[in-house]
Amino acid sequence: MSLIFHERDQDDAETEPALKRAKLDETSEHEHILPPSHRLLGIPLPAKDGVMHFTEANVGISEYIGHGIPKIEGIIKQRLNRPARFTDFLVYEIDQDGNVVHLKDIEKPEAKGEVTDASASASLSTEADSAVADAAVKSAEQGQSMAIQDKGKAPASDEPWPELFTTRLSKFLSENDILKIKEMYLEGPEPPRVSDGGWGSRPAPGSTSSGPPADPEPEKRGTERGGRGGRGGRGGRGGRGGRGGRQNGREDNRKVLSDPIQSKTTRTGLHVAVRELFGGQLESEAESSPAPPEVGTRIAIRWGAARGGARGGRGGIGRGGRTPRGTYPPYIHFTLQKTNRDTQDALAHLSRILHVNLKDLSVAGTKDKRGITVQRVSLKRNNKTIEDIWRAANSQVGRQSHNDGTVNKRGDRGVRIGDFNYRKASLELGMLKGNAFVITLRSVKVDSMETMDKALGVIKEKGFINYYGMQRFGTASVPTHSIGLALLKSEWQKAVSMILQKRHGEHPDVEAARLAWLVDGDLDKALELMPRRVVAERCILESFKKQKGDTRNAMGALSTIPKNLRLMYVHAYQSYVWNAIVSERIRTYGTDRPIVGDLVYDTTPEDVNMPDARDDDIPAADDEEPRDGGENASSSKRSRRPWVAPRVKTLAEEDLSMYTIFDVIMPLPGTHVAYPGGPLGEKYREYLRMDGLDPDNFVRKQKEYTLAGSYRAMIHLPKELSWSALRYTDPDVSLAQADEDKLLGFDSPVISEEGRFMALQIRLSLGTAAYATMALREITKTETSSHFQTSLTNAAEDQQFRGTEAPAAAEAEGGEVRLT
Repeated sequence: MSLIFHERDQDDAETEPALKRAKLDETSEHEHILPPSHRLLGIPLPAKDGVMHFTEANVGISEYIGHGIPKIEGIIKQRLNRPARFTDFLVYEIDQDGNVVHLKDIEKPEAKGEVTDASASASLSTEADSAVADAAVKSAEQGQSMAIQDKGKAPASDEPWPELFTTRLSKFLSENDILKIKEMYLEGPEPPRVSDGGWGSRPAPGSTSSGPPADPEPEKRGTERGGRGGRGGRGGRGGRGGRGGRQNGREDNRKVLSDPIQSKTTRTGLHVAVRELFGGQLESEAESSPAPPEVGTRIAIRWGAARGGARGGRGGIGRGGRTPRGTYPPYIHFTLQKTNRDTQDALAHLSRILHVNLKDLSVAGTKDKRGITVQRVSLKRNNKTIEDIWRAANSQVGRQSHNDGTVNKRGDRGVRIGDFNYRKASLELGMLKGNAFVITLRSVKVDSMETMDKALGVIKEKGFINYYGMQRFGTASVPTHSIGLALLKSEWQKAVSMILQKRHGEHPDVEAARLAWLVDGDLDKALELMPRRVVAERCILESFKKQKGDTRNAMGALSTIPKNLRLMYVHAYQSYVWNAIVSERIRTYGTDRPIVGDLVYDTTPEDVNMPDARDDDIPAADDEEPRDGGENASSSKRSRRPWVAPRVKTLAEEDLSMYTIFDVIMPLPGTHVAYPGGPLGEKYREYLRMDGLDPDNFVRKQKEYTLAGSYRAMIHLPKELSWSALRYTDPDVSLAQADEDKLLGFDSPVISEEGRFMALQIRLSLGTAAYATMALREITKTETSSHFQTSLTNAAEDQQFRGTEAPAAAEAEGGEVRLT
């Protein structure tokens, strides 16, 4: 029996608690918690004293690009639970269109008589979606931005048809077609009434006119019934308004057909223009009966189904003109701002307060726990409306009900949602282009501003080593990659032992819950004390309870942990090996240019389509979700192209002049990847063999632990980077402001030009394969592990000036953040 894993038999029940507690702190003489390959790193193992602090070197992080530049002292993340600390690390998701996601509206959405609040629900056609997705992949690989420029969007204007509409559409459509669209748009979402008793009709075959259609055949009139009404509650069947409903049972067949367009890029540009100019009021799609390829495809433009027209009468209007719930698009999207909570924890909190299944919530990527982050979330609404979700979310604010539609306090438990709209599809992991950061380093000391500019200039021009940051490996004394290795080796009991093991410096509630099980053997008490945010531990203990305390089925207990979390462990092991080999590569050969044996893609970037081991978010939360797993994997499989391993090329001498260091990729171990040529490839194999794995076979009986492998760029170049030096005195005064505080009208940060201390505020945008903390590490040349940053915070000179300035208005008004 493991010294950590508790076998609940009669002998154990009679063992003295003090003896058991002593055993918890013991470590086997022949085995360390770190992988055997750790000795290849060339550093000593951490002391086996029960308080093991892991450093960057323990997970393979050791090198820098900017050698010779003096160190810039600074605290990367303040490690105290104060609101000002979290505004030092702001993260904003960048969506697939290149837009930075901000929380913009937290007020109660207005109930609409028709589905007009779903203006954004009309999406690109399948063709456009595919084209934009392809372009996103290509852009991400090339390190370029495919952001749609703001200048192309419709400006705020009182004109019903701004001149911009005509100018933008003229790039794709004839003058006659633009006039037809203008006529249809100015008519509004309801088709014009005709003198036929209120019944709309079908246009003549082949007609593209937006004018009044002819009367339908008499025998078809009686079958319209509001287009079957949508069956959305009592408002179905035309809203009980008889044939076609009381308001708009008429079928809307107005549309404008473009001339045939051969270029897919041009067609995609037209789809994007329609979406941006009309905000979902008008939608575009490829004609269902396309012309031969040599002629081109015609694009149909019509009023969107979500705007009062409801083509075909789908979802007739219910009582009082309100659209039945069943007629809205199937998903609700909203913006989530979270403070000091990891993504999975925040989603679990939302599932409870919204009364929805956790599986119905999905995101494009995980975000760091320690900071304030903003991202989009999708919810499979299951007949709920936007108003339902807002009411459920805001009944928790300040533990009071806000039925008047006003919100004046920060979100409960650091979670706030807003910016609601309906969508036709859910978000999936990987559906983002990166993240934008506003990071404030405190207690900065540097010999000159010239040194600061030089250090940041290195990042801007040469990039930084694309290491997996410390968040990937957890912040406790049991690293996630060690658990991952146990899973890959099918050592189920060992994996359970490590997950349940006591950790140094944990929250008292978690520590008490662990001891209740590990020392006292009290399963009910352990579950009662264990916070819900501690997902893996709770799943294992709940599995034991279902088995009436029997702990022998360790594999079964592990299988109850959400798949995305289980895969996080094995991907952490891949990341550890990747870090170690990259350090070996840079230590031996530098970062100036490619070398013989390096790997590069042997395809155009848009052809690269493989599931990475979750390097799409920076920094990743401890409960990081894998791109190729998770609860939404089924919908993902339906919409994605079949996975094909990319072709890679091993560079020979004659190839070197054709590539730069930014082209060099390194594999994450798996069955379907190639290893570099020469000594580096052998080093990969040495690590894996020493850890008891076959470098050429990661197929497992348990399919979820089968690793295909993937590739990751060795050096990452920021898309945007700027910085400024600030002065402050009180370390508890915020130097940046979160979106929620702006919306609540709390005071903006006040910068003191006479402040005693210097702060460095950095704004940067990174792609989906980079950790911001690794960029900061390159700037400061400072260890990023949590315990080291905590020691810097405690020793900082500014701590003696805490509370010397007036508290922010936000805190004075009672907007306290509840910390986890």
